[in-house]
Amino acid sequence: MIALLQRVSEASVRVDGEVIGKIDTGLLVLLCAEKGDTEAVADKMLAKILKLRIFSDDAGKMNKSVQDMGGGLLVVSQ
Repeated sequence: MIALLQRVSEASVRVDGEVIGKIDTGLLVLLCAEKGDTEAVADKMLAKILKLRIFSDDAGKMNKSVQDMGGGLLVVSQ
């Protein structure tokens, strides 16, 4: 399983002009599930993503996770 992450202030996915997914501040996750990936692999990937400290704290240091920020996840399969 491979994931590409991007911090966003907002993101959405449109299909035929219709919004099918939308978040405000959070992470856009482009996810590629490969043959042989299991639910356990997906759970481990999600746990890692949720714990990444890639958002700035009050001091401007990248020290907060998406959970700490109360942000969203927009997962797009590739």
